[in-house]
Amino acid sequence: MVIREEEGGALARASGAGHDRAMTATIRPARPGDEVDILRLIKALADYEREPDAVEATVETLRAHLFADVPRVFAHVAERDGHIIGIAVWFLTFSTWTGRHGIYLEDLFVDPAARGGGVARGLVGALAAEARVQGYARMDWAVLDWNEPAKAFYRRLGARHNVTWEPWRLDGEGLAALGG
Repeated sequence: MVIREEEGGALARASGAGHDRAMTATIRPARPGDEVDILRLIKALADYEREPDAVEATVETLRAHLFADVPRVFAHVAERDGHIIGIAVWFLTFSTWTGRHGIYLEDLFVDPAARGGGVARGLVGALAAEARVQGYARMDWAVLDWNEPAKAFYRRLGARHNVTWEPWRLDGEGLAALGG
C-alpha cells in the first residue's frame, strides 16, 4: 500500500506488506467540511480511552478553531474512498532550549476497521515531514499508561518515552480559581 500526501504537502509512505488488506489512503490537511468526521473520530478515541462522556468539542468549535483566520490548532486526515478513516490533531509548541517550534500531537486515531495498513504511520509521517519542512525541532505527545499497543507503535517509529518529565494539568475549578 502507499500512503500519499495530497499536493502541497510533504510525502509520507508506508508499506502494507504482510497485511491482509491492501489499500491506498490519502493523507491531507483537514479542510472545511471535515469537522463532522473529525469529531466522530475524536469521540471514538474518547470511547477507546474509556472516557466516552468527556468530549465537549462540537462541530462548530472544531470549525472555529481549525479554520480560524489564524488557527492555533491543526489537523491532518487520512481518507480512503471518500471517507475519513484517521486523524492527527496537533498544535505548535516552542522550546526555549532549541529556540524553535515543535509539534504537539494531541490526538492520533484510526478507525479500527482501517488499522494495520499503515494509516497511523502515514499520519505521523506527514507530521514529521511538516516538522522537517518548517524547521521544527521535535514532536511530543502523551500516551495513556495502559495503552501498550500505542507505546509499541511509537517505539517502532523510533520515538522514546521521556521518563524525566511528568505531565501536569490545571483545569476546571483550579484554573478558574487561579485565573480569578
